[in-house]
Amino acid sequence: MRERGQILCVYHASQRDDRVSRLLAGRGFELEWVNPARGEPLPEDCDRYLGVVVYGGEQSANDDSAAVLHERQWISRWVGEQRPYLGICLGAQLLAQALGATISRHAHGLLESGYIRISPEPDNDRLISGPMYVFQWHHEGFDIPNGCTRLARGMHFENQAFEYRPHMVGLQFHPEVTPDIMVQWFREGGHMLTDAGAHPAETQLRDARIFEPGIETWTTSFLDRWITDALNA
Repeated sequence: MRERGQILCVYHASQRDDRVSRLLAGRGFELEWVNPARGEPLPEDCDRYLGVVVYGGEQSANDDSAAVLHERQWISRWVGEQRPYLGICLGAQLLAQALGATISRHAHGLLESGYIRISPEPDNDRLISGPMYVFQWHHEGFDIPNGCTRLARGMHFENQAFEYRPHMVGLQFHPEVTPDIMVQWFREGGHMLTDAGAHPAETQLRDARIFEPGIETWTTSFLDRWITDALNA
């Protein structure tokens, strides 16, 4: 397939074989990967990228490490230049933070982990047309920045998705996570599943068989729309 341009993928964990990158590569985009958590520098020249996907990670958007501070500054510049942006979990929180919102833990210390029901914002079905179950894994959530539109809400973490512009979207949930990645997260962070709010591993594995086909379909449709919006930005 003919390449359609470059997309920068900013990741913070070990895996790169995820659903979002697979679907983007399948649509002819060249992906460039960078991991600032490992000290890899974010690019100074951003003009060659159609957009950026900023993934999740174990870091907090509120960390004061040199790597997170540098990434926050880089994202603020990217957002200030109105470039297409897709943020997932930590990536969404960093987008919200760049736009002036607060990132904080759940009031009762919950870990939202498992397949959790989210719903569209009333009178706004741009993101999802009705309630759906999505994969979650996070302690922190974002407020909706001024000038942004909430697109989906949840029961424990109310703010589940927002957009600043049609081509600049933050998702609190993890459409990129496949069952294989989920199992890898169990191996790396399974101790967290004892935290309040987390679904047991066996429940998540069972739910994956039920909800993953729908998540694959939704992510495909969502990315096609985001790409169109990015190309028209």
